[in-house]
Amino acid sequence: MKVTAEKNEKVANMIFASIYPLYLNRLEKNGRTKEELNQVIEWFT
Repeated sequence: MKVTAEKNEKVANMIFASIYPLYLNRLEKNGRTKEELNQVIEWFT
């Protein structure tokens, strides 16, 4: 996947509540858990 200015702008304008389920879906596909996602979010905030 190529990163472009348009994609960066689109993600920057998204509301976090709309991104969270996308992250969760991707992590669960890779064998991670919701708790792990929440822990990473806590580290960032």
